[in-house]
Amino acid sequence: MKVEEVLPGLFQLVIPLPNSPLKSLNSYVVISRSRCLVIDTGMRREECLRVMLAYLSELAVDLEKTDFFITHLHADHIGLVNDLASRTSSIFINEREAATITSEFSDRDGYWQDLFREYVDNGFPESEAATSLERHPGRRYGLQHCPDFHTVKDGDVLEVGDFRFACIETPGHSPGHTCLYEAVKRLLVSGDHILFDITPHIGTWPMVDDPLRSYQDSLNKVYDLEVDLVLTGHRVNLTDHRGRINELQEHHARRTAEVVTALGNGGKTAFDVAACLTWDAGFGSWQEFPISQKWFAVGETIAHLVYLEREQRVRRDKKDGKVMFSLAR
Repeated sequence: MKVEEVLPGLFQLVIPLPNSPLKSLNSYVVISRSRCLVIDTGMRREECLRVMLAYLSELAVDLEKTDFFITHLHADHIGLVNDLASRTSSIFINEREAATITSEFSDRDGYWQDLFREYVDNGFPESEAATSLERHPGRRYGLQHCPDFHTVKDGDVLEVGDFRFACIETPGHSPGHTCLYEAVKRLLVSGDHILFDITPHIGTWPMVDDPLRSYQDSLNKVYDLEVDLVLTGHRVNLTDHRGRINELQEHHARRTAEVVTALGNGGKTAFDVAACLTWDAGFGSWQEFPISQKWFAVGETIAHLVYLEREQRVRRDKKDGKVMFSLAR
């Protein structure tokens, strides 16, 4: 294990994510004399907790004097926060993320059943959808109960030590994903909004009308920031955020073009469209995809189809209980 001080007083902790293609989470700790701040935590798994506690012990972090900032609601970022937060801790998260989590806990069975039904309606085989949902990391390794959140919104500021972080709401990857920007240090903590050697997952959210459009708008929102270093949620940290934003926008332009091509010979479900697309996942064919990977691929495909529908380039119909997409005429 290695703790890296990326800036004076700010440390990166690499938390393993067992059996996940993401491999690990980048958590960050800001240390000051009065309070510390942990940014993102890892999944609610013993392997994650053990490594996190070892790191915090090495840094002599007192959890009674530590607050938490969660970039977004995915299990690999929020799962451990209940295990780490003390009675004196504040848990900061975007207000839309908090509302989504609260809604899920108010009717957990209904939340997951609605998600199951959406995927089945979009062509996912029922038995495979049930298996995928059973294995979903959000169910297995997410929060066990809803914390008491301190909600933040766009423009709010968190101060800890020499750092003054502005909250920048960047929806797309999740309904209220939020980055932290330190203008003086020209530092962007990007969570999963900008990743450099993998593409952030942009899937379907019942409460978001057009997740891909939201994501593209959020990329544009941070484009003009003066940034010398981007601290990401996974893999490598780099400096050229504008170059990477251009690459991400180009990726989604290519993907939407692929979707249009897939619909060229007739209407398809999102599941059928996903099988026609190019995926950089290390598998030779769609049939070789693990069920869990198919789940995320179909979610991304739905997001691109909705984006094209909003642009009036595709239309949707219902046939034999399934949602069918076809090119608009």
